[in-house]
Amino acid sequence: MTASVEPTREDMQRVLARQKAAQLAEGPPSAELRAARLDRCIDLLIDHADAIAQAVNDDFGSRSKAVTGLTDVAASIGPLKHAKANLRKWMAPEKRKTTPAILGLFGAKAHLQFQPKGVVGVISPWNFPVNLTFGPLAGILAAGNRVMIKPSEFTPKTSELMKAMFAKAFSEDEIAVFTGGPDVGRAFSGLAFDHMIYTGGTAVARHVMRAAADNLVPLTLELGGKSPVILSEGADIGLAAARIMAGKTLNAGQICLAPDYVLTPETKIGEFIEEARQSVTRMFPTLRDNPDYTAIIAQNHYERITGYIEDAKAKGAQVVELNPAGEDFSQQPYRKIPPTLILNPTDDMAVMQEEIFGPVLPVKTYRKTQEAIDYVNSRERPLALYWFGTDEAEKGRVLTQTTSGGATVNDVIFHVAQEELPFGGVGPSGMGSYHGHDGFKEFSHRKSVYTQLKKDIGPLQRMRPPYGPGITSYLKGAIKR
Repeated sequence: MTASVEPTREDMQRVLARQKAAQLAEGPPSAELRAARLDRCIDLLIDHADAIAQAVNDDFGSRSKAVTGLTDVAASIGPLKHAKANLRKWMAPEKRKTTPAILGLFGAKAHLQFQPKGVVGVISPWNFPVNLTFGPLAGILAAGNRVMIKPSEFTPKTSELMKAMFAKAFSEDEIAVFTGGPDVGRAFSGLAFDHMIYTGGTAVARHVMRAAADNLVPLTLELGGKSPVILSEGADIGLAAARIMAGKTLNAGQICLAPDYVLTPETKIGEFIEEARQSVTRMFPTLRDNPDYTAIIAQNHYERITGYIEDAKAKGAQVVELNPAGEDFSQQPYRKIPPTLILNPTDDMAVMQEEIFGPVLPVKTYRKTQEAIDYVNSRERPLALYWFGTDEAEKGRVLTQTTSGGATVNDVIFHVAQEELPFGGVGPSGMGSYHGHDGFKEFSHRKSVYTQLKKDIGPLQRMRPPYGPGITSYLKGAIKR
């Protein structure tokens, strides 16, 4: 299929049927085949690194080759290598104790057997189009599944490149890619996969979940939300501002884990503003034509983000544009927005109601730590929470009394890079989790297997009719405090 001809629902159903038939005919793939598939993915990324950087840059209008190399290529290779190195250990049956334990003493056994689910559908987003396609494949392929992929229409060149890449290294019965717009996405999400993972916005996730429900398809949803940063009184404000602004300006804030708003002590807001300004100046002496500073993906997103700024201004917020060279952004070849602070916004402002997904950072003040905790808890549960400080007791309070998908202490975003930590949201920010061993388990069916004693001993016989003193004695012992 060419880029100009979108696949139909029937096209995708035929591929799904072939993949399911191949999985049944060939059975669970060996460790060697799973490792080979992971290697093929790694080779594709290495061999096409320059082409990937160019395609992503073309799709965004301006995006650093270094950013794509770091966040899309290298960040995909790491999880794939990790899965390959550990997959034999992950595939081994997991022993469990018998209940009651005496059965185990007589030779009964219990274990978990990890089986491929079958065919996994992957709907990947535009912000990190390669990483959020290849990253999940680490767990999916390690678990022995086949894959159908629907990449984003917002990055058409990257999506078509990935389609061509996979076609070079995999048969369509192993991995198939379907490019196209919303109609393709709707049809794709309604297919009877054995599991589906969607990464993207909460609004679209609701439609994906409804479509999956028709076929009772298990889902992993990686969404987003308004991830807060809490600066404590004891935080190193210079260090915190540098790390927060690095996270907020990476990919121009178009990251599901980007810090979405900052809660700072009243006494620290002036210092934070100045340190944020200096941090941006060090990273980006200029912005407008600086290839290190990423453009906004599309005009509608550009207008959405600038709309947040204008709405905040109209409702009385103080807006601080961090524009080191004082450049004019009214006429530009791309869609760049300078890093912008919105000070003490009110909750009726759009910037405090929606996930920003851009280089705009609201900064609110608080007086006591509990006030900050209560504010976080008054909102939907976020994908991440970030805390900066040195007080261990306060850190414990914040982490214990708030609920988020994950958390990073004294930095932002970095927990997502830990392959031994599961990555996922909670409630509106997602369901399910993957990465590392948790990804293998997410995309595996964990079959419970119990092996009974070979001999029909007395206690087992007493469980069957005709009931008599034996069952009475057993129940007397079992039904008690």
